[in-house]
Amino acid sequence: MTTNSKTLIPPKPHFFKAFFTKLSFKRSIAHAELIAALLSGLLILVTWSLEGAISSTAWVILHLIAFVIGGYAKAKEGIQETIANRDLNVEMLMIFAAIGSASIGYWTEGAILIFIFALSGALETYTLKKSDKAISSLMDLQPEQAMRTTNGQEEIVPVSELKLNDTISVRAGERIPADGVIIKGETAIDESAITGESVPVSKIDSNDVFAGTVALDGSVSIKITKHADETLFQKIIQMVQSAQEEKSPSQLFIERFEGTYVKVVLAVVAIMMFLPYFIFGWSLSESIYRAMILLVVASPCALVASIMPATLSAISNSAKNGVLFKGGVHVENLSHIKAIAFDKTGTLTNGTPEVTDTYVHTNRNKENVLAIAGAIEKESIHPLAKAISDYSADFTDIHDMDIQHVTTVSGNGVSAYVNNEKWEIGKAGFVGEEEAFNFQGGIAKELAEQGKTIVFVKANDEIVAIYALKDTIRNNTKQAIKKLKKHGVHTIMLTGDNETTAKAIAFEAGIDHYIAECLPEEKVNHVKQLRINYENVAMVGDGINDAPALASANVGIAMGKGTDVALETADIVLMKNDLPKITNAIQLSGRMNRIVKQNVVFSLSVILLLIASNFLQIVDLPLGVIGHEGSTILVILNGLRLLK
Repeated sequence: MTTNSKTLIPPKPHFFKAFFTKLSFKRSIAHAELIAALLSGLLILVTWSLEGAISSTAWVILHLIAFVIGGYAKAKEGIQETIANRDLNVEMLMIFAAIGSASIGYWTEGAILIFIFALSGALETYTLKKSDKAISSLMDLQPEQAMRTTNGQEEIVPVSELKLNDTISVRAGERIPADGVIIKGETAIDESAITGESVPVSKIDSNDVFAGTVALDGSVSIKITKHADETLFQKIIQMVQSAQEEKSPSQLFIERFEGTYVKVVLAVVAIMMFLPYFIFGWSLSESIYRAMILLVVASPCALVASIMPATLSAISNSAKNGVLFKGGVHVENLSHIKAIAFDKTGTLTNGTPEVTDTYVHTNRNKENVLAIAGAIEKESIHPLAKAISDYSADFTDIHDMDIQHVTTVSGNGVSAYVNNEKWEIGKAGFVGEEEAFNFQGGIAKELAEQGKTIVFVKANDEIVAIYALKDTIRNNTKQAIKKLKKHGVHTIMLTGDNETTAKAIAFEAGIDHYIAECLPEEKVNHVKQLRINYENVAMVGDGINDAPALASANVGIAMGKGTDVALETADIVLMKNDLPKITNAIQLSGRMNRIVKQNVVFSLSVILLLIASNFLQIVDLPLGVIGHEGSTILVILNGLRLLK
């Protein structure tokens, strides 16, 4: 029996129950606020059109109903926050402004104020909902059930019941329910939910697979390697949720500023209600009227809304494209980076050695030598041995190969007898250093100077072949470094490798500067020194040894396939290990900061212009309401541009 992925329900493990409840609540609030605002506006329009046709009492009652319908949600929010924080806020200013307008007979203007304020509030809630959608859309991608195979018997079980080393079956078109490794079969997998990359990835035996991805063709058996609540998929969700809740320094400053600003505005309004009456000879009604306009136009609604929508939009945009920010502070800081330090292994390079060159003695049959070396190395678990074994796999189909007495000499190499002939594979010192480096005119030295690791093959007393291996740089490393340098970012490589290897990799990748033979604690010291030299520094890494340096940098960036410690320590995660996306993220950070600056300058300019116009008795209350609330809506819409 098979389970169709389309019918599976997204899981709601206990960790996420509260989130889903909150998300549903936010959605209902957004709908309710929008409906209330529109009803309030419709009622104001009807009341205005009936002016003169109904009694003044009915006219006032209809306005009061419009006040309550449109302003209830924001009034409740403002009062609750004022009580909880023991500080006034912008919602309270709007309440006072609406009441003040009504108290001097401007019922329609006060109602319009409430209507537009409610509409801008609904729009801001919509922004939050769009941001939360980044998580909910991810959660919709993970199945709730899995097909577990036990002793040849298949059964459908909840994903939460899967244990380590359980075997599950996934058929074509189904979503993979948990992280694991393929033990049987092959398929093409759509990993866009994890990496943001739309091109399917071919997966075969021993390849890792992730929860939430789709097996497009072929059936596979998968051995579970992580519990359901520890998968990479769940970590992505936690990171996005955490990012939405963490506020940027600018946002925190605005929130602190808001309380003081509101008090100042109320004090100035109180003075203006009487001061112009005594000093400038205004009528008392004109002074009170201008004070009410000041209360409206001086409110910092647009200023308060200048940052959060833009920040949440940037975080959501990045999450869709495989770059996870853990908070608004990191989105804000990234574009200020002047230098980036890279770990080498697994970051600039693929992290696994590959055979790049082979040389075989002219007196020997090449295929025979490579076949024997590959067969011997297959008995070892060393990374270099695995690379040689994989490279020589095409030559191992040789009959009558009798391999005996395989012996591994730790840190040096391996020896064996093949058809009664002694073979040794390993370092120069293991096979005879002088003879090794004289092989074919000293070719080994030339290869070593290119940053390659040399493995020698000896049969009886003669060097018969050498392998040159290298941890090759990623296909997109050069592109990433080139784009960073184009943006004026200085690039540095920190590696524990020797000077020769480090120099070769740095030259090939186009790195500005490199530091070789770094221990983990030395990487931290180098990052601290870079912060002194460049002020704002990022660190990119993937391993446990990189975690201290990631924490020491202004912005730590982890590769998505790195260790859990690196992922937990970093501020930004590249889900596909796609280095060029760092530049994309820097550009997005710069766009966000520009939009925030635009919003702040625009909102302050509008406030100052309206205040000046009010003192000059140019602007009236309806225009003040439209100017103030219109600017709030515009800055929110400007921030939403980052969703694209």
